[in-house]
Amino acid sequence: MWRRLVSLSPLLSSSKSRLINQAYGFNACQLFSTQAEDGVSGTRRKPFITFVLGGPGSGKGTQCTRIVNAFGFTHLSVGDLLRKEIYSNSENGSMILDTIKEGKIVPSEVTVKLIKNAIEASQNNRILVDGFPRSEENRIAYERVVRAEPDIVLFFDCPEEEMVKRVLNRNQGRIDDNIDTVKERLAVFAELNLPVIKYYSEKGKLHKIDGTGSEDEIFERVLPVFAALRNYPTADFVLFKFLVTRPSVYYMITWVP
Repeated sequence: MWRRLVSLSPLLSSSKSRLINQAYGFNACQLFSTQAEDGVSGTRRKPFITFVLGGPGSGKGTQCTRIVNAFGFTHLSVGDLLRKEIYSNSENGSMILDTIKEGKIVPSEVTVKLIKNAIEASQNNRILVDGFPRSEENRIAYERVVRAEPDIVLFFDCPEEEMVKRVLNRNQGRIDDNIDTVKERLAVFAELNLPVIKYYSEKGKLHKIDGTGSEDEIFERVLPVFAALRNYPTADFVLFKFLVTRPSVYYMITWVP
């Protein structure tokens, strides 16, 4: 159960507080607390899982970093998990490498196992799964193996020409950051990922984010999605920090361990 600890009202002018409350629909000047574990048994609560979708260069990785910093999530990048598996010289490493080079999707069972292991190894109950599911087969395999659905799904919607430009300019030395592979990945995304997006939209789990503009502008569109989760019972302490800028209200929510 949430319990009020302290009011932040003295830190904000009445006009700023009123602007924030009107913009985002909740009382901005409160701190809440609860425990991340079951108070009786001490067992870990069911993790709050957020899938993050978007084409290559849509900005989802950058925004995941901001979500982690603001809300205390653990970021699991499927691409990073796959690349880590490649460099581990495991039996699946060579197959994953060849598949990525061709711009195709790694077999679902392999990907889901990596995600499941990473979630179970995490000490956090708030998880971002970045870049998954990439197909209906991925989605079905996850639900079959994990026996759960994500709590919410973010989809960063961005024009193809903007995604190509971003990928070619990021210069991260990744094996799949070349024009031919990027175009193949975008074609695969359109064919296989859009049905997944439609599925979660019909389930009422999808939050579509406009992926154009600056990183700050995009993040402002993300914030209200997670602000609505302030009552999710795995939070330890929630600290609301506010910064009013012109012409819009900008704020961050930080989970304090």
